[in-house]
Amino acid sequence: MSFDLPRNVILPVDEVDVRLDPNPHPFERDNQAAIAENWRREMDAKPALYDGTVVLLSALAYRDNRLVGRCHAVRYSTFMLWRKNRELSGAEHAYAHAVLVAGDNALVAIRMGSHTVNAGRVYFAAGSFEPIDFRDGIVDVDFNMIREVSEETGIDLSAARRGPRYHALSTPSGTVIFRRYHVAESAVEVARRISAFVAAESEPEIDGPVVIRNAVDLPDGLMGHMKPLIEWHFSGEQD
Repeated sequence: MSFDLPRNVILPVDEVDVRLDPNPHPFERDNQAAIAENWRREMDAKPALYDGTVVLLSALAYRDNRLVGRCHAVRYSTFMLWRKNRELSGAEHAYAHAVLVAGDNALVAIRMGSHTVNAGRVYFAAGSFEPIDFRDGIVDVDFNMIREVSEETGIDLSAARRGPRYHALSTPSGTVIFRRYHVAESAVEVARRISAFVAAESEPEIDGPVVIRNAVDLPDGLMGHMKPLIEWHFSGEQD
């Protein structure tokens, strides 16, 4: 199967069947020394980094509005080396975005904290899939979305109205799976709640909220994959 899906186009997705393979990812297995040396340099630059567990894909395909794939648990240090060797690694990254839509149709994103790998970058609250996000070996995308938004912003989306289907955008840097989550509060109120949560945290992961009200006036630091998602939302595309 390898990697077989259209690139740089938003795809409708009715089902995500990405399974966790218990075997080591070949990239991690074959690059132990390089991973350790790169991690030493990363830690010298950002000592707050934590070598936890995330997942990397070894296969992903798009078939009949379904994403079908295989992934493996790897150390975060492996992920950090992979980021520098994407084209040669035989691995790819998939992650999820809860597209947070306020009651006034504005989008609420976040800006990452200065101690993080993506310091200053703007995107929807998110994180890589982790083993905890899998149910019976299959990734639970909504569990990951709700968990990451709660951890980073304090906003609980478990009761929010969800778009009826996922969408996906695959680029050379990875595949983002996204879905609208609608809340009743205005963007100003959602941002106020996030700011209060960040202020109360001893080590917040984010600097704060970023409100996006149209597809033209975009914030500095916006991650490259975000612009198509924002344009998709404000174009009036239905869920």
